[in-house]
Amino acid sequence: MFVFNHYNKNMENSHVIKVEKLVKRFPIGKGEFTALNGIDLQFSRGEFAGLVGPSGSGKTTLLNIVGSLDTPTEGEAFVLDHAVSRLSAKESAWLRRKELGFIFQSYNLLAVHTVFENVEFPLLLLDYTAAERKKMVMDALEWVGITDKAKSKPPQLSGGECQRVAIARAMVKKPSLVLADEPTANLDAANSHNILKTMENLNRDLKTTFLFATHDDKVISYLKRKIYLIDGKVDKDEKIINQ
Repeated sequence: MFVFNHYNKNMENSHVIKVEKLVKRFPIGKGEFTALNGIDLQFSRGEFAGLVGPSGSGKTTLLNIVGSLDTPTEGEAFVLDHAVSRLSAKESAWLRRKELGFIFQSYNLLAVHTVFENVEFPLLLLDYTAAERKKMVMDALEWVGITDKAKSKPPQLSGGECQRVAIARAMVKKPSLVLADEPTANLDAANSHNILKTMENLNRDLKTTFLFATHDDKVISYLKRKIYLIDGKVDKDEKIINQ
């Protein structure tokens, strides 16, 4: 049985993410494609930051490594004080299950289950009683403003409502870090701004760290820190003051 260190959320200055000399290469035919080429980045608790760049710039690859869905070719990514390349498959799964939340553009909701059940699923893998799960789910639905949809199923919801369910599912366990890959790509402008405002409020109220991968101007306008990637390298790291 492995022993896994819990990240101390009370340490305000701890780095939630620390990336050192990160390189990721993918084989293509007889050659290789370098998706990330020597990335050095650090993110503190409570940041609302984004990896910004066109398709092929490396932002989703970096997000996948931070989410322990992939491993570096060279260098290291430390996520909540754990080195991603040294984690076993079981440890990576534990990290995602306990400490990370994921929000994707496709929602990934289960159509045959209710909104309540979709949000509850991450808690079924953790040690909570039914009463605890019910309170946590209803709290999460209240955060995103859809408690009245708890018994509905995804096909009965609008795109904006589906994304709110996805956010509630990501936030229900109060994760240390939420990773969002183009979360507004399938939404119109009004719904996009509502969703982004919801995530901004959760970042403020729960001190959860948000890291986006995006090239959407609507998302970029909300970011407090923008890391511009070009050809797998950091071109600019810009912090927004008094936004």
